[in-house]
Amino acid sequence: MNSYPMTDFEKALELVLQYTPRLEAEQVAFHETLGRVLAKEVRAAEPMPPRPASAMDGFALIAGDPAEWREITGEQWAGPAEALTVSAGAAVRITTGAPLPPGADAVARVENSREAEGRVRFDRAIEPGDNVRPVGEDMAAGQLILPAGTCIGPPEIGLLASMNRLQVPVYRRPVVAVLSTGNEIVEPGAPIAPGQIRDSNRYTIMSSIVQAGGIPHSLGIVPDDEASLRAAFHRGLKLADVLITSGGVSMGQRDLSRLLIEEWGAVHFGQVKQKPGRPTVFATVDRAEFPRRKLIFGLPGFPVASLVSFENLVRPALRKMGGHNYLFRPTVEARLTHPIRRKGTRIEFQRARIEQQESEWQATVTGRQTSGRLLSLAGANALLCLPIGAKVLAAGEVVTAIRIDQPETRRAFHAIPG
Repeated sequence: MNSYPMTDFEKALELVLQYTPRLEAEQVAFHETLGRVLAKEVRAAEPMPPRPASAMDGFALIAGDPAEWREITGEQWAGPAEALTVSAGAAVRITTGAPLPPGADAVARVENSREAEGRVRFDRAIEPGDNVRPVGEDMAAGQLILPAGTCIGPPEIGLLASMNRLQVPVYRRPVVAVLSTGNEIVEPGAPIAPGQIRDSNRYTIMSSIVQAGGIPHSLGIVPDDEASLRAAFHRGLKLADVLITSGGVSMGQRDLSRLLIEEWGAVHFGQVKQKPGRPTVFATVDRAEFPRRKLIFGLPGFPVASLVSFENLVRPALRKMGGHNYLFRPTVEARLTHPIRRKGTRIEFQRARIEQQESEWQATVTGRQTSGRLLSLAGANALLCLPIGAKVLAAGEVVTAIRIDQPETRRAFHAIPG
C-alpha cells in the first residue's frame, strides 16, 4: 500500500500546474509551426496589399471619364506591374489581384463591358474605388496580426508567409522520456514466458505525448533492479524536460520507481483521490546539474489507470510547458442511458461513448470499468466525471462528461460538480 496521504484530485491538478514551468522560446521556420504557440506578438512590417489592386477581372479606368468608348491600351496581369498609365479615354485590361496602373481609380467588371475594334464601353455607371482593394485593406503597417499565445494553424501560417516572416518565435515543445518497469514486461514481438505481459503502457503514453504536442523519447523496459533504474532515471532527466515511469509506484518490495522518485526530486503528491489512477506520483527536480526544472510523473502500471492519469494530470502540464493557454478539454452534461453502481469513495472517471440525441447528450459506458481493461478506452470519446458520494446513479441522471476527442477550450478545470 502506498504510504503517501491521499490528495484530492483538484488539489493534485493545482499542484501540477503550480510547479510546471513554461518552456523557453525558440526560432522556428514559419512553415514548421503548425500547432505551436507564439511566444511574441507578430506585427505587420508593411501594408497588405502594398499598393492598390484589382478585386475583379475587368478594366482599370478613370471613373469620372465621360468618354462612352475607351481605347484598350494594354493588359495588366496579376504579377509585376507593367509600365502602363491610364489616361482619359483609355482603359487597361486587368485581372483579379493585379496592381492598379497609375492614373486609374476604379475597375469595371468584365461582365458589364462590351468590346469592339480595340475599344470598350460599359453598361453600368462606375464610381471611384469600385472593385479596388486599397493599400492596407488586409493589414496596415504596424498592425497587430497575431498576439503572443496564439496557437498556430493553417490560416496563421498563411499570414506569416504573406508577411515574409520566415522565422517565428514559438515556445519549445516539451521532450518527455518514458520508461516501463518490471521483470514481467516484455517488448511486443518478443517471446513471452508464463507470468509475463507485453508492454502497452509505453506506447499508449508516447502516442498521447505526441497528441499533447510533446516529443516522446523511449527509455525502453527497465527491470526491477535499483542500479538499472537509477541509470535510466539519470539518462531520462538529462535528455528530457519530463520523465514518466509506468508501474512501480506502490509500496511493494519491487516498487523501486517510487523510491527513486523520492531520491531524485521533491514529491508533491503520491496518491490521488481518483479512480482509476490512485497511485500516481508527481515530483519536481531542481538540481544544479540541470539547466531548468524537471518534472517526474510516476503513473500506475494498470493500462487504463496510466492513461486516465496522463489525460487528467500530465496532458495539461505538457500543454502549459508548450505555451498553451487552454489546458482543459470541453465538457458537456450527458444523460445516462443505464444505471451505474460504484463505491463512491473517490472521484471516478468512467470511460464512455456520448452521442447527441436531438437537444441533449446521452452517455453509455464502454463495458467493464476495471483499471486493466484497456478495451474500455478503445472507442471512448468521453470520461464521465462521477463525484464522491453517489454510489448508485440511475438511468436518466445527468453527469458531466469530459470530451477527450476534442481539443482544449478551457483555461480552468470545471468538470467536477459542486
